[in-house]
Amino acid sequence: MSAKRSIMRIQLDTAAKDRLETICKRRGMTQIALMSRLVNWFSYQDDYVQTAVLATLSDESMASLAKSLLKKIMSSSKASGG
Repeated sequence: MSAKRSIMRIQLDTAAKDRLETICKRRGMTQIALMSRLVNWFSYQDDYVQTAVLATLSDESMASLAKSLLKKIMSSSKASGG
């Protein structure tokens, strides 16, 4: 039995659509496959990463968030021996 799937639409300006098509050609993927992977990846990210990707903060807050993310990555890297 196959997993249930949903079809969603996105709205892009012409330049973004052109860049998406270029990426898909370079990666040998369909637009649906690429967007599905991106949305799936994004949905698993924590609030820090989602906020950074969506750029929903002021420049000052984004700088603070970036510093926090860097500290988090560095402590995670040290904990794993990297």
